[in-house]
Parts: sequence; C-alpha cells; structure tokens
Amino acid sequence: MARIIENERRIIKMSVDDILNIVREYQKITRNACCYEHIRELLKKADFYIPEDL
Repeated sequence: MARIIENERRIIKMSVDDILNIVREYQKITRNACCYEHIRELLKKADFYIPEDL
C-alpha cells in the first residue's frame, strides 16, 4: 500500500506490489501503441490509482 509522507514536498512511498501493478497497467494501456507520441496520448487519458495506507 502507498503511504503519503508530508514534508516540504509531498512524497508517496510505494510497495513493490504497487509498482508492479502500475507497470502492468502501463503495459495493458500501451500494448497496441505504434510510437512514442501515441503512448503519450494514451497515458494522458489514463488514470492510475494506488490504494493509500492509512
């Protein structure tokens, strides 16, 4: 689970599982992309959610 750390800047500490889930989502979204610009366009439309550890 992700944990937000408040200091001068906001930092999100993520677990290995969080990172792997983001990578899986990225791979699903960009699977059929043809070029860098297309990947950027697809990712701009995508939402990534990470559960927060309270």
